[in-house]
Amino acid sequence: MIDPEVKLDFLERQIPELSAAATKVAYWKALSAGHSVLEAKDGVLYRVSPDGTRVALKEIDKPTRVAVGTRFEIQ
Repeated sequence: MIDPEVKLDFLERQIPELSAAATKVAYWKALSAGHSVLEAKDGVLYRVSPDGTRVALKEIDKPTRVAVGTRFEIQ
């Protein structure tokens, strides 16, 4: 029998890949349903339309790189 802790660790390691895949599916599903989506790239927030048109909406801060395991306290 597999140790529950080992099993949980294995499942938790799958989360980043599963969430990336789910995000990609949701992105294409929204576009194929005729909806626009928001996309952040190179410090700019874009509205992407189903026809592929990309409109810059505003400049935003670039993502902050954080080391794995870093903890934040939200106040």
